[in-house]
Amino acid sequence: MKNIFTNLRGNLFGGITAGIVALPLALAFGVQSGLGPSAGLYGAIMIGFFASLFGGTNTQISGPTAPMTAVSMVIIAGIIAANDGDVERALPYILLVFLLAGLFQIILGLVGLGKYIKYIPYPVVSGFMTAIGVIILVTQILPMMGYYTIDDTELITQYKPQAEEVLLDKILKDEAGEGILVLEDFEETVRRAKLISEDEINAEAATLAKSAGSGVLGAIKSFPRALNNINWLEFALAGATIFIIFGFKKITTKVPSTLVALLAVSVTAYFMKWDYRPIQEIPSGFPTLHLEMFSNFNFGSISPYIFTAITLAFLGAIDSLLTSVVADNMTKTKHNPNQELVGQGIGNSIASMFGGIPGAGATIRTVVNINSGGTTKLSGMVASILLLVILLALGPIASQIPAAVLAGILITVGIGVMDYKGLKAIPKMPRSEVIIMVVVLLLSVFWNLVYAVGIGLVLAALIFMKKIGDSTATRSKVVPLQKADELELPWSDEIKLPAELKEEVFIKRLAGPLFFGNTNDFQALAMKIPESATHLVIRMGKVSYMDQSGLYAMEDTVLRLKRSGVKVLLVNLMEQPRLMMEKIDIIPDLIPEHKIFKSFKEAMQYIEKNVEDVV
Repeated sequence: MKNIFTNLRGNLFGGITAGIVALPLALAFGVQSGLGPSAGLYGAIMIGFFASLFGGTNTQISGPTAPMTAVSMVIIAGIIAANDGDVERALPYILLVFLLAGLFQIILGLVGLGKYIKYIPYPVVSGFMTAIGVIILVTQILPMMGYYTIDDTELITQYKPQAEEVLLDKILKDEAGEGILVLEDFEETVRRAKLISEDEINAEAATLAKSAGSGVLGAIKSFPRALNNINWLEFALAGATIFIIFGFKKITTKVPSTLVALLAVSVTAYFMKWDYRPIQEIPSGFPTLHLEMFSNFNFGSISPYIFTAITLAFLGAIDSLLTSVVADNMTKTKHNPNQELVGQGIGNSIASMFGGIPGAGATIRTVVNINSGGTTKLSGMVASILLLVILLALGPIASQIPAAVLAGILITVGIGVMDYKGLKAIPKMPRSEVIIMVVVLLLSVFWNLVYAVGIGLVLAALIFMKKIGDSTATRSKVVPLQKADELELPWSDEIKLPAELKEEVFIKRLAGPLFFGNTNDFQALAMKIPESATHLVIRMGKVSYMDQSGLYAMEDTVLRLKRSGVKVLLVNLMEQPRLMMEKIDIIPDLIPEHKIFKSFKEAMQYIEKNVEDVV
């Protein structure tokens, strides 16, 4: 912290530049999340400031990102639907999930799991990132065309019968809860049903229509109606935004093209007094605390989302630490991964209490900060302070930004976030890795982002274990001593033995860890030893690790061989497997110390002295 104010000029300029880049993205991600532009702005301010202050990467700029927003969008939609479409009623539970995600990140950092995040398989990350891009592109097509289900009166009318059923079902549930529901007499039910107003039916129908049109599948189903009801002004505004973002980069990259597009299109639309749809109003003043998440806490309502919060925490951790690696490469420094997770967790926790959406380290904003002179944590805090000043001074003006402009910005984000490197490598990748990537991609787009990542990790782990098990089994052979050359080992130190012994002594070389993925192959060892065998030499020099499954497989195999009269000799036994075998007394009860050798030569000398020739 004592060096935070070094290079003051560079950090101020880097922070200001990064804050300018963050502004349009924060507004756009807030809109995409479903909580409005202010939620994105609050998240960028709080996460950016506190993640920089407490984090472990000096030049990191944090805030809402595409992956975090995509997952948050699913969480928000699900909780709102569970609360009958009432955003105000759902908000405390939404923010509580975000708070839990932040707290889980703090725990991840405190227990030192930051260094293990890098072990997430690339096909899972690739499929997920490409899915994020597809989700953003598909869900922003309707806003780009100026189509919103909430304004489609014809569609809402179609949902009125279903809305009446939903409202009647609520009445029945309320009566059941009050203990006044009598199946033989529905007088009270009829009385309450008559009190339902047309406005309530319309509101419920609008909620159902909005829910049906949300997400990727909803957007695809709604596309024909959007095409028939396209608003050409909104489409033109979004198209102009996209054109400027991509076109301006070819002129110069010193000025953020996203900001240029936001200002140019918004100012033109406002002063030309075009009849466009503005974004939701951004409240003026400092964001307020949402303490109702604690006062109205109900564990039953939040328990289904515990796993989702954990997944959100892991996603934010991966997103942030990948950006930290990029920052390290650019600045030739070394970040502290565990401290970074603590900082991100603190930032996300505080952001949730102020109504902000969660975020992570943002690669583009971090690169902009470094290229503009940022070198310490001060740059990230300056970026957040700039966003706060814009919120306090220009909130009402920012509320006039056309919604189509943010849709255009999000479309460019969706195009940019997809993993083209991974997609191009598909023809060259192993089929198993392609399957993992495609499964994660399809499940993320058409089902559930959270479950898709979990399934992808399980698939990757299973495939990896199978490959390791197969590799170990392939390289591990059981052969008689006279065919030892099949083991492809240098036998220059081998002592010449009588030919008769070579049908009694067998060699088993283990090449790789002995774990649950290959125990079946190891246990089959006892079945391969012929009746003529009296000794088995197991070469353990490449077995650096043995898990509990491998340990019990070893015990079972040694016991079977002992019953068959086969004595087991161990060669080059490493420390970890030895400790495991000593814990359950395989050593010395089943394999005494004098049958454990440091070298193959010593084992051969023992065999020469103790194995009798077959008569």
